[in-house]
Amino acid sequence: MSQYQPGILAAPVPLQARHLFFALDSLQAVPAALDALVQLTDAAAVVGFGEPLVKALGAEIEGLRTFPVVSGPGAHNPSTQQALWVWSHGVDRGELLLRSRTLEKALAPAFRLVQSTEGFRYKTGFDLTDYEDGTENPHDDAAVAAALTDSGASFAAIQQWQHDLDGFAALPAQERDHIIGRRHGDNEELDDAPESAHTKRTAQESFTPEAFVVRRSMPWAENGQAGLMFLAFGHSVDAFEAQLRRMSGLEDGIVDGLYRVSKPLTGGYYWCPPVREGRLDLSLVF
Repeated sequence: MSQYQPGILAAPVPLQARHLFFALDSLQAVPAALDALVQLTDAAAVVGFGEPLVKALGAEIEGLRTFPVVSGPGAHNPSTQQALWVWSHGVDRGELLLRSRTLEKALAPAFRLVQSTEGFRYKTGFDLTDYEDGTENPHDDAAVAAALTDSGASFAAIQQWQHDLDGFAALPAQERDHIIGRRHGDNEELDDAPESAHTKRTAQESFTPEAFVVRRSMPWAENGQAGLMFLAFGHSVDAFEAQLRRMSGLEDGIVDGLYRVSKPLTGGYYWCPPVREGRLDLSLVF
């Protein structure tokens, strides 16, 4: 019986994590690399395959596509789709670094590491704007229904957002609340927030069909910059993409207030294979 990769639904978000993104360099070396990946992947990692890798293997995953460029009035979401993504997580930063080095060496020369971004938990799962993240996440059976396919697979949507923390902090408190759509301090949703408020742009039950996903986002900070590694799991990428299009103003011309104080730097979709007998089940692609 197939099961899902446990990190997809494990809560709360981990204390430490590393997002590793790989480009495909040598198709001939892929079989040995994927064998090594299966051996090295445990409950402390989630693995996702991008469309470039699936296509190179001559396979097809229903519902998997390359992350689109989505641009609207005042919003731009780039596509930086890679072949392979690994989300390694735990409690010790040094251990994650060493684990990442081991994985990078094991995947070469088939795959080349093109981005490595560390994430961390802030408070109990807050964004660096000091607002709670993932408040509307579904739970229990609802989370399973939102995040997983019948086979135990999932689809990950990932964007790295860079915040203007100084600019956000300089805004009046009410204006900050109206960008998010919640009151800072008690996390109460504001009925009188403008239609551009993030909570109103992404209210999952307001879409047809409803656009529920399970968010597992974490802050990042490096080289004087900081923001959020947005990560959402779904039984398809459709729910996330519907939210992104509305956030960008493509649905009704109203752009999410978040774009005033943050911008996405990357974007990718990844198919996360199920697990069979404790190991990644790559039978659909390899």
